Amino acid sequence: MKILNRYLNLEVAIPIFWIMIGLIGIFTFFDFIQEMNDLGKGAYNLLTVFSYVALSIPGHVYEIVPIAVLIGSMYAMGQLSENSELTVIRSSGYSIKHIAFTLSFTGLFFTLFTFAVGDLVTPITEKRAQEIKITAKDKIVTQEFKSGLWIKDSNSFINVEHVLPDSSLSDIHIYEFDKTFHLRTITNAKKGSFKGSEWKLDDINQTIFDQGKISTSSLKSANWQSLIKPEMMNVLLVSPEKMSTMSLVHFIKYLKNNKQKVTRYEVALWEKLIYPLASIAMVLFAIPFGFFQERSGGKNVKIFLGILIGIFYQIMNSSFRYIGLLNDWQPLSCAVIPTLIFFSIGVMMIYRTEHQ
Repeated sequence: MKILNRYLNLEVAIPIFWIMIGLIGIFTFFDFIQEMNDLGKGAYNLLTVFSYVALSIPGHVYEIVPIAVLIGSMYAMGQLSENSELTVIRSSGYSIKHIAFTLSFTGLFFTLFTFAVGDLVTPITEKRAQEIKITAKDKIVTQEFKSGLWIKDSNSFINVEHVLPDSSLSDIHIYEFDKTFHLRTITNAKKGSFKGSEWKLDDINQTIFDQGKISTSSLKSANWQSLIKPEMMNVLLVSPEKMSTMSLVHFIKYLKNNKQKVTRYEVALWEKLIYPLASIAMVLFAIPFGFFQERSGGKNVKIFLGILIGIFYQIMNSSFRYIGLLNDWQPLSCAVIPTLIFFSIGVMMIYRTEHQ
């Protein structure tokens, strides 16, 4: 039994990995073609393009795993059916339920794999990719530390502790130097928002260093000229879907404390927890197709069908997210419904196939 269980899981897992590699190759190729449009802007050269595309791969892996699991599982089940192995396995006393239970461990493996990539790898690589791109294209040096985002803009160093979803800034510290790199001013502002062609800073405290003298002043608001634009902040602000679970938890808490809307981030948090489970749902969904193939259809048809169903799942996932945000649905509902639908259909098809 253990040998057969291991054989079944390997027969399904190997095609999934190959499908995953193929899909990653396609996404990477299109990323490369798209980035070639920006080649030559600033210091955005071919090496930087390769670095950006390579760092974007984990994000694609996270997105495509459920589709790869579905297509790979349908292909593997079709192969087992075509070689009459499913018939032999069932003749040896294995029920379809038992096969489903065995292969659910493959789904569990890819669930853990998806969560690890999405929670541990993607947040780091995505942020680094955006930093490399904006530094090369706009000649603005950025780096993130525990104290927040640090940006070099001409003779100034800017520390932004928080970038909010609307591209406004909070807790801004500007250190301005003269041409000989002597500190001239330190400006601390509670908030910053982009108005017209410049930033408007609110609740400002400024310290001025002038020939050995130090003076301080406070302003309710002031305009600030900078090369930094909101679009750059949007790039540096990693999308909620690619943030880690703990980052989402902390950011939701921060937004609530500042009376900001948190629905999008709560949906992203639930998706982060639910989405990896789609791998189990996809394995269960694919199993009955192996037995359908015993009666009709070809292996290639099942692969094509798997691609269509996988695309439909992603569209459904995105649709529920945006419709839920527009209609103020419960965040958990937006995240769980698509996966729950596929899981339920898979279980029902297994039950029906078992009792036919």
